[in-house]
Amino acid sequence: MQSKSIDALIIGAGIAGLYQLYQLREAGMSVQCVDAAEDIGGTWHWNCYPGARLDSPSYTYQYWFSQELLDEWQWSERFPGQAEIKRYLHYVADKFDLRDRVQLNTRIASAHWDESAARWVVTSEAGQVWRARYLISCVGMLSAPKLPPFAGHDQFKGDIVHTARWPQQGIDLTGKRVGVVGTGATGIQVIQTIASQVAQLTVFQRTPQYAVKMNNYPLTGAQGDYWRSRHKQFAESLPNTFGGFEWDLPELGWATSLSVKERRQWLEECWADGSLKMWVGTFPEVLFDEKINEEVSIFAREKIRAAIDDPLLADKLIPTSFGFGTYRVPLENGYYAAYARDNVELVDVSESPIERFTENGLLVAGREYPLDVLIMATGFDAGTGSLTAMDVRGRDQLSLRELWSRDIRSTLGLQVHGFPNLFTIAGPLAPSTAFCNMTTCLQQQVEWVSDAINYISSNAIASMEPTKERQDRWVEHHDEVANATLLANTNGWYTGGNIVGKPRRLLSYIGGVGTYRQLCADIAASGYQGFTLRAQ
Repeated sequence: MQSKSIDALIIGAGIAGLYQLYQLREAGMSVQCVDAAEDIGGTWHWNCYPGARLDSPSYTYQYWFSQELLDEWQWSERFPGQAEIKRYLHYVADKFDLRDRVQLNTRIASAHWDESAARWVVTSEAGQVWRARYLISCVGMLSAPKLPPFAGHDQFKGDIVHTARWPQQGIDLTGKRVGVVGTGATGIQVIQTIASQVAQLTVFQRTPQYAVKMNNYPLTGAQGDYWRSRHKQFAESLPNTFGGFEWDLPELGWATSLSVKERRQWLEECWADGSLKMWVGTFPEVLFDEKINEEVSIFAREKIRAAIDDPLLADKLIPTSFGFGTYRVPLENGYYAAYARDNVELVDVSESPIERFTENGLLVAGREYPLDVLIMATGFDAGTGSLTAMDVRGRDQLSLRELWSRDIRSTLGLQVHGFPNLFTIAGPLAPSTAFCNMTTCLQQQVEWVSDAINYISSNAIASMEPTKERQDRWVEHHDEVANATLLANTNGWYTGGNIVGKPRRLLSYIGGVGTYRQLCADIAASGYQGFTLRAQ
């Protein structure tokens, strides 16, 4: 098949991919965006499971590049559902005429760097070939589903579905015996949504969560006007906060400046906000100091216990083996109440793991749990899984898959030494990998990449990549910050601990969104010192 030469190929048509497409098209480049899905939307296309909902406030989860767009679009509620977010992305694609440069149903098989031509040769699974000067990955940090290796799945006569690959036409669960494996943010949303619809719901829990009660409300009338009036302020302030949200960490120290009563009052306020403020808006010491973290953990356990009538059930649903915030903190809206229903059963698989499938269900500790449908809310190969699923090879045929199988390294999560002109939006070792309001970080990264590409194009530069020394310095800084936190010991997807054999490293930069943004800006202002810029 004949190849097509273009300036840039973007993989992924979600929030980052659409904005990257807009930026490069406006710069006058020939650019193609491809996506494996049958529709645009990225995460918000694939994750159409029951109860899928945003947990960042909608008035912060939007594009800032167009005042006209901000004026026209009005969110219906503080935490809208999946369908509304997808409608928003459709609205953006139509308003800015992006669809004609998006090719759907296209999965990339390989991308090889041609050193002599300074081009990426990118091939789809269907055999289509592009020769692109720049390759930009916008595949998402949570887009490679993890499927647990339970034996005997081919014997099971029921249906098995992963939440991240939910059928677009939906599944009728009415009156069925349904099992859910996993009680992270996704599992919680599914469980609280379907509990009243199914005949029997069996929840297989390995790790309980500190879930904060969601405070959702309509954005109509004065409430909506208030948040829309802050658009300009948000556009300027969000990229400079710690987590990319409308709140930032208080300047007052936890132990040095506040009494026990004042600390409790602040925690009550953060909990009542019903948002991720309870996670990334209390005090920075919560993620660094074990004693302070335990105080916050005790507070959260008290709140959760008060929401559960059965003391024995509460013991199973309340975490004690890890501290608050060291795992991703979900929001719940009826999750704990669901377990009070007669048709809901909690099965603890932490000590007695799931053994295997049978024809009729799952076997745990010698007991068979009959099921018609099993829902896998089992997470992802985060940060790296989607890129390593492709055969990406840089200079001298260096394999990205093999490289990251030994050690996960990058420079700012944006480029990797040995892979010229490859840009990785939401790549590993950036805040956007896990620890940021996603639209805040994704837009900042897209703009940095766009500026870098414009710099290359206007200065007769053939390729750009970080030096080994620059990358080593970034990884060293990243690890120094990460290892000072309590998150570095988390045995979950934050550190790759949910994937057998994956190198262990905190996948997300946790030095703060504003700090990261300034580091990126300084590099651009220096003329990209620490990066090899090869002349044409």
